[in-house]
Amino acid sequence: MADAPLYGFSDTSFQAAGGIEGIRQLVDDFYLEMGTLPEAKIIREMHKTDLTESRDKLTLFLCGWMGGPSIYREKYGNINIPRDHAHLAIGEAERDAWLLCMERAIAKQNYSVEFATYLLGQLRIPAERILSASKK
Repeated sequence: MADAPLYGFSDTSFQAAGGIEGIRQLVDDFYLEMGTLPEAKIIREMHKTDLTESRDKLTLFLCGWMGGPSIYREKYGNINIPRDHAHLAIGEAERDAWLLCMERAIAKQNYSVEFATYLLGQLRIPAERILSASKK
């Protein structure tokens, strides 16, 4: 498919995700999954009861991470994913729960199969970085 977009370049991923509103919906669905899946109970308990700030941070982070505006940095400063999660005990079960929530949230979006597959694959990278950092 010569006309297929090359995700990960410029803002192609950000646009494929529906811009900030699409990413906000993805994040809302992600936290809905986290709050309902029994496998995710362990990671839900790592969050505050009020998820307002967590939702905002993940939305803004994903916007920049997908090639959109760097709103996270403007509002919260620079992010170092492993360092910023170092205070949490994250093992394989927690990583897998996070990815399961994200996989189910992605499935609820109106994404092409190609983009959904690409996005989940890319999200495995920071999930693995957090896991690796917690083992040190």
